[in-house]
Amino acid sequence: MRAATAVILALLFLGGQAALAAPAKKGEFASSEAILRWINTYRAKPNPEKVPLAVRAMSNLGLFRDMETAGIYVGFIAGVLETNPKRAEALIAKMFPMPPEDQVAIVRAIAYSGLPDWKDLMLKFAERMPARKALIDRFVYGKQPTLKQVALDSGPAPLDTLWGQYFATGSFEPIARMVSILAWAKDQNNVERLTIGSMAKLSLATNASRDKDLLDMLKASMAYETKDTRAVLQEVIDAAETFEFGRVRKDAMASIDKLKAKGPASARNLQWWGMVGQTALAVGCVAAGAMGHLEVGIPCVVGGAASGAALKFMTPE
Repeated sequence: MRAATAVILALLFLGGQAALAAPAKKGEFASSEAILRWINTYRAKPNPEKVPLAVRAMSNLGLFRDMETAGIYVGFIAGVLETNPKRAEALIAKMFPMPPEDQVAIVRAIAYSGLPDWKDLMLKFAERMPARKALIDRFVYGKQPTLKQVALDSGPAPLDTLWGQYFATGSFEPIARMVSILAWAKDQNNVERLTIGSMAKLSLATNASRDKDLLDMLKASMAYETKDTRAVLQEVIDAAETFEFGRVRKDAMASIDKLKAKGPASARNLQWWGMVGQTALAVGCVAAGAMGHLEVGIPCVVGGAASGAALKFMTPE
């Protein structure tokens, strides 16, 4: 029932957003769905010159207001900067003006880009982002983790950020990180890792079903991953090739419910993580299919697409 409610909420949210945005916004980046479609096809034909326009559209649409659901966008911007080191400064400059509350996305994207001179690059724009001085200082002085340092069991956002990086670059690195945590989908003691591992499993299977390069990466990973990881990875590959995502989601939700029944175990907040697991698994990828997004090219992500609205409703105050 909770999962069904979440799907309905996401559908209503997206329908309402479309109705409100249609009269006022036109063009290639007129909606979050249009931006996601563009992001999903970007790596096949990169066009970094369009990225600043897309970033400003993301800001205008309010996609940076909640960093917990903005991971795919932040990761995508970071990936574009990573693959265009000589143009990074010029690209960032064209993203301004940006409201102070949305500048967090730019700060994170610079830090997450992994460019050798990312700290110098960030400091060049510090004067244009005075409201973000505290965050900039935390990154520059190593008090805030970069994407390579962030713990993947800290919430859904890091996983979406890795997906954004992949959609921008098509590189193996973010996929390898997601594959490395697939064994968490079998964790019987930690509901946080079980949930994140299940999210990785479902999103990898769904996206690989329509991305041959990604599917080939997953198959290549079988050669050097651990035994436990290979077992789950094979399930991902099988689901991608047979389009049996429902079984993956059903197994994941059953495992989460079973672990919840055992008690708090090592989880820091069992109730919240149980809800996130059920909602994200029910909405993050499956709702996209229900709304036809798989056919029109919207990627399967955990928080950045349909599930963001549902997570707001389903998470306890």
